[in-house]
Amino acid sequence: MSRTKRLLVENVAWANELAQVDAGFFSTLAQGQSPGVLWIGCSDSRVPAEAITNAGPGELFVHRNIANLVPTDDANTMSVLEYAVGVLRVAHVIICGHSGCGGVRAALAGVPDGMPHLTRRIAPLCMLAHGHLAELGTLPEAARADRLAELSVLEQVRQVRATALVRHAEPRPRVHGWMFDLHSGRLRVLDDEDAADGANGPAALQAA
Repeated sequence: MSRTKRLLVENVAWANELAQVDAGFFSTLAQGQSPGVLWIGCSDSRVPAEAITNAGPGELFVHRNIANLVPTDDANTMSVLEYAVGVLRVAHVIICGHSGCGGVRAALAGVPDGMPHLTRRIAPLCMLAHGHLAELGTLPEAARADRLAELSVLEQVRQVRATALVRHAEPRPRVHGWMFDLHSGRLRVLDDEDAADGANGPAALQAA
């Protein structure tokens, strides 16, 4: 069976299973969405937002791109943020990076020739790496890439919080920076606005 055919077969099995558990599930789903979270993650096939958070359909509004970047001059990314904040009224924006990110590694090692779109896409990562040369240069290769991924998440969080879309929203969504570890399957909190509340800080959100 081809990969594409297998996907179609699995879709039928998935739909049938959900319908058996809840006969009205899909009719309810078709009425509209009201997710509480906008998830901005990497396109990497190993980091599916719903799977790693055990979220069901309708729980996350998801935007994925190479290296989970949030360029404010990119109409695609900003339209997602605009819709999530202005129409869906999400309460939280999560920017999630991950270990072993190919986009981050490309920013450090260089993009292969003939890939102008990828080169342009990760240019901000290259600039970020250049700004942290002193720290990154002391680390071994794998650790260097993972540290740059962390620094990038923190930078994306800063940029999202600074946008007029978020600053002027009522209510203003809280913006979080997380990392997913491919070796353990666990999420780790890097930056969390809920920390100011005490009870809902990083310790509460981080997997035990």
